[in-house]
Amino acid sequence: MTIPLARKDNGKKFMWDGGTYETEEQARQVMHGYEQDGFETRMYVEDNQFLVYSRRVAAQQAAE
Repeated sequence: MTIPLARKDNGKKFMWDGGTYETEEQARQVMHGYEQDGFETRMYVEDNQFLVYSRRVAAQQAAE
């Protein structure tokens, strides 16, 4: 199985975290940790394995 290192979702690039998770609950726990660290996450399923992809959410800065 070849897992793509990056995926696009709504024009945003997400990078695979390198892990494969046997259950959706395991993947959701990992996603929750990334989200607490300021990442946006997505989950995909391939060959009955759950994959977690993430991207750093850019900080919004006011124009001066």
